[in-house]
Amino acid sequence: MNITLHTFQIVLYAMAAVAVAVFIALYHVKAGYGILFDKSWGITLSNKWAWMIMEAPVFIAMSWFWVMSPRKWDLVPFVIFLLFQTHYLQRSFIFPWLIKGKSQMPLLIMFMGIVFNLANAFMQGQWVFFLAPADMYTESWLTDPRFLAGTVLFVAGLVINIQSDGIIRSLRRDGDSNHYLPERGLFRYVTSANYFGEIVEWLGFAVLTWSLSGFVFFLWTFANLVPRAHAVYNRYKDEFAREMSEEPRKRIFPFIY
Repeated sequence: MNITLHTFQIVLYAMAAVAVAVFIALYHVKAGYGILFDKSWGITLSNKWAWMIMEAPVFIAMSWFWVMSPRKWDLVPFVIFLLFQTHYLQRSFIFPWLIKGKSQMPLLIMFMGIVFNLANAFMQGQWVFFLAPADMYTESWLTDPRFLAGTVLFVAGLVINIQSDGIIRSLRRDGDSNHYLPERGLFRYVTSANYFGEIVEWLGFAVLTWSLSGFVFFLWTFANLVPRAHAVYNRYKDEFAREMSEEPRKRIFPFIY
């Protein structure tokens, strides 16, 4: 897709503005999936299939941007591509099939996720493979402090996210759809350790790419997950009042919020 840098920047600023609006809205409207599942969102699909269908498009679209790019075998864009795809390989094709229970996801939420994921693939793919200055992602970028610090954050966030999802899964037996209060790992400090890991991960990606597109994705991740963590926290306070009062913890950022 041919697009000028100026037009691309306008798209990014618009996406950032929408993220701010989404952040505010999600403190008032709870997305009805997972522990906050709500039948009023309409027709549903099995969580396993819904997660795969929702997340796979970004993996496929990013692969298409890579294949179409004249930079696809340049070392740094390829490394960035591998880091990005590592997350979505796990999220699209591994995570969904590890889900226990028979929970459902509203189709409306799944389709909204598909739209955002395709928009994200466009933002990251256009920048890394087509619009970034030719002298930016040279091999020297691999030793740049921004790339090194960002990669450490990205990998740390990915590990926290996967580990925390595993802790949540371990609370259930096969076929069990009840909810439990996770208390191991970073869940000792926050009620949404999995979301904390994902925010750290995409902050790392924004730093390692040192790009507006990466920052906008981080902003969207923050805007989506912080209000959701607040809603999950309140749900846990209702369902596990005694445990929550005995071991106070924050919502998503340890010792802060």
